[in-house]
Amino acid sequence: MLHVVHHADYMAPRPERGSFRFDKYYLVMEELRASGAPITEHAPEPMPREWLEAVHCPAYVDEVFRAEVPRAKERRIGFPVTPAIRDRVRHTNGGTWLAAQLAREHGYAANSAAGSHHALHDTGAGYCVFNDLAVTANRLLAEGHAHRVLIIDCDVHQGDGTASLTAGREDIFTLSLHAEKNFPVRKARSSLDIGLADGTDDDGYMEALTRHLPQVLASFAPDFVLYQAGVDPHVDDKLGRLALTDAGLAARDRFVVGSCRSRGLVVASALGGGYGDDARMVAARHAASMLAMADENARHPGEQA
Repeated sequence: MLHVVHHADYMAPRPERGSFRFDKYYLVMEELRASGAPITEHAPEPMPREWLEAVHCPAYVDEVFRAEVPRAKERRIGFPVTPAIRDRVRHTNGGTWLAAQLAREHGYAANSAAGSHHALHDTGAGYCVFNDLAVTANRLLAEGHAHRVLIIDCDVHQGDGTASLTAGREDIFTLSLHAEKNFPVRKARSSLDIGLADGTDDDGYMEALTRHLPQVLASFAPDFVLYQAGVDPHVDDKLGRLALTDAGLAARDRFVVGSCRSRGLVVASALGGGYGDDARMVAARHAASMLAMADENARHPGEQA
């Protein structure tokens, strides 16, 4: 059973400015519903303002809530923050929080959006407005649901915002596997960065992942895992520089979830990046990713932390 979080507000109208397309968010759910796999859909509440302000600059949060973000910041984000976008990002952030709560019950759960790992303290960036990963990690710790949170980021782009927002915290560990020469040009410093060469294929990717993830799990000893499961390392991705196949993405996701669940750790995933001219093909990759993780979770019954 795949427990997946979704909300109608995830599909915001395309803004007048900017190149970002929101088509894939409803197509992901269409692909999941058409798969024949058992899924249960859950609708999130919007993320409370004070939870966002605990991680982001309150003045920036206020700009977003008023839908009056300065143009300079909107250019960094990649689209204007309209009232519809404001409502969307509150729900997508709430979606990662709900996925984390569902994971505590079921071992694994997915948010069908978010993974907004480029958002920084006082501005958004790279199509990201608020950083759901950092906000959810902070709240899990504040609520006592976790004592040590590991954020695994397998998007093709480095999770610079997440690294910056959690820098110096001993209770959050950020692991980023990314294309070294891809966006952002100026990388932040994650707890552990694995920068991969252009064209890294399935074998090269899995060699790096299987070498480093078990070491991090053993040394940091997390009790909760958030996973940014972007599919943009795919060889056909429009903004990627790596060369993973469909099988490679599935192997990646199964290894992440299997490694965590075999240790009794729960995993909540966020959608992350995936780009291409054919939005349905990209959506199919995201759907396959979530289904692979749910299937791997089913191999570890009774191993909730």
